[in-house]
Amino acid sequence: MHPFNQYLRSISLKRDDVPSFEKYPFSIPAIRNLKHLDLHPKVTYLIGENGTGKSTLLEAMAVAFGLNPEGGSRNFNFATRESHSELHRYFSQVRGLWRPEDTFFLRAESFYNVATQVEQLDVSGYGKRSLHEQSHGESFWTLLTVRFRGNGFYMLDEPEAALSPTRQMAAIRVIHDLVQANSQFVIATHSPIVMAYPESKIYQLSEDSIEEVK
Repeated sequence: MHPFNQYLRSISLKRDDVPSFEKYPFSIPAIRNLKHLDLHPKVTYLIGENGTGKSTLLEAMAVAFGLNPEGGSRNFNFATRESHSELHRYFSQVRGLWRPEDTFFLRAESFYNVATQVEQLDVSGYGKRSLHEQSHGESFWTLLTVRFRGNGFYMLDEPEAALSPTRQMAAIRVIHDLVQANSQFVIATHSPIVMAYPESKIYQLSEDSIEEVK
């Protein structure tokens, strides 16, 4: 995908509008030091230890893009809990010239709720078997390989939690095929396997800052 046609080119934190950097989520060091992130036109990774804010950042990016904080596409408006932060309200975005034909926010921790919503909205588009009749890993894999159709903007939160190492390696191939079909990914992960896609940008979130890994 040409960089000028990527779906989300960059995000910036409107720092002057933040009420207080002493309150969550702005007190998270990586968020407190966030100014601007340029996204890769193919794959952008958010990496870091637990508690550094990568899932919080990814969730806020998803909500700012119009996706459900618990996961799913723009058609998903369910809410089992109102626990997402207000961080998305303080983001400004630079989007590309094209709009994605498909969008999805896939997070392992709330996958059961997404699977339930999937079956209420559209069973046929996700394979022949109910997602609830499959194991967690199988149903997650079904969504990744059957639901994601290309020309899309996809956000994945720690997909390795639902995928075996073998499936993680296979997921890189799926991601590549989707990138070739004009898709863009933003992925929060711990897994060295998942972050192995070569044409990407990696941001490391730490207890002090957020920095690009060269």
